[in-house]
Amino acid sequence: MKTQKKDTRWMVSVALMAAIIILLANTPLGMIQLPVIKATTVHIPVIIGAIVLGPAAGAILGGVFGLCSMISNTTAPTLLSFAFSPFLSSDLTGIFKALWISIGCRILIGVVSGWLWIALKKLKVNSLLALPVVGFVGSLTNTILVMGSIYKLLANQYAAAKGVAANAVWGLIMGTITASGIPEAIAAAVLVAALGKALLSFAQKQLAAA
Repeated sequence: MKTQKKDTRWMVSVALMAAIIILLANTPLGMIQLPVIKATTVHIPVIIGAIVLGPAAGAILGGVFGLCSMISNTTAPTLLSFAFSPFLSSDLTGIFKALWISIGCRILIGVVSGWLWIALKKLKVNSLLALPVVGFVGSLTNTILVMGSIYKLLANQYAAAKGVAANAVWGLIMGTITASGIPEAIAAAVLVAALGKALLSFAQKQLAAA
């Protein structure tokens, strides 16, 4: 009975975090204004969920993030939406590439974040240090996997969409990682550190009461 109660609490917690992801993905709350760029915050609940609820929950929440991205790029396509929506691909290979970039890469945010947190806890790293480290790495996982996959799988299409030569794609990808990915990772480190400790404490009390 006690195990069933804990499982129910876990599922409810995952559902709540998923609802937050959907809210962020569909409102301006999903972006924060930095001095130079707007940084996405949709991956923050994925990282926090992975820390508080474990890698499996992180994978589920990453999948929700990916589905939101896929739907957004399908219903309101932009110049690069072909990389995130299988419905905008003209062949079967392109469909699988888009599914990997939009969903697969986002699932790995939760997996990497969850297992990194477990590893840091086993190494007895203080939470004040571990939380921002996981936030930073989790965010960079998103940027590097997505942009790296676009480079490896869709470089020619990316070049055509941007109107540049194929040999210029690497520079554009690295520019995006530097200008967008690193500020987003810093913002994630701050937010995960600020929110994670309180949520960890709350989760531990809930589990103790179960």
